Amino acid sequence: MSSDQPDSEMRELPDTPVDSAETAALVDESDAAAPVDAVEDDTAETIVHVLRHGEVHNPKGILYGRLPGFSLSVTGRSQAGAVARSLADHDIAVVIASPLQRAQETAEPIARQHGLLVRTDENLIEAGNTFEGLRVSVGDGALRKPRHWWKLRDPFTPSWGEPYLQIAHRMLAAVNKARVEAAGHEAVLVSHQLPVWTLRRFLQGQRLWHDPRHRQCSLASLTSLVYQGDTLVDIVYSEPAGGSDPTVHGA
Repeated sequence: MSSDQPDSEMRELPDTPVDSAETAALVDESDAAAPVDAVEDDTAETIVHVLRHGEVHNPKGILYGRLPGFSLSVTGRSQAGAVARSLADHDIAVVIASPLQRAQETAEPIARQHGLLVRTDENLIEAGNTFEGLRVSVGDGALRKPRHWWKLRDPFTPSWGEPYLQIAHRMLAAVNKARVEAAGHEAVLVSHQLPVWTLRRFLQGQRLWHDPRHRQCSLASLTSLVYQGDTLVDIVYSEPAGGSDPTVHGA
């Protein structure tokens, strides 16, 4: 695994700006809602805030992945409220979330603050993982059992879950659709740690496999993508609810 510790500030974007038009084919136009503005201004600034959900009630410390029934903890609800307050004076036009309960619950106070409904996009869902439902903490979980070791044979794809490139493509599809719909305004997309971090690395031109202990994607953190027209010009990371340990399962 890599030991690439992320910088405390954002890494610079690749020399060549990411043109989201190149990935337009990834967007399923059949379920795209009507744009907020009918005409997209090539110079208008649009911000897509990609938000990780808040803390989850997970007393058994399992890797819950896409399992149903995992709601926000009391702390998680407080974190969602903190993000909503931090975005209260922003020009939020759309709020879209992963279909999983914790993402929907994180999105709800933000949507309510702006008089919007939370919409759902399957492209924002958590990454698939063969360890779903198991404890995977080092020393006391599934990784101690030899029958699981074969799943770890390829850390680059990875062999234990959804391919990183597939995650990046579907996340970018969700971002592109929201960017077009909210052109000249701001959008909030609520997703999960690995999809958000994979998207960021993809946009920054970095390799997608990485050491999960070094992800810069705290609970209820915002990775804000700033566009001029359809060109990505900046990425801003912030933690309106404070930082958290990326290695803690159930967080």
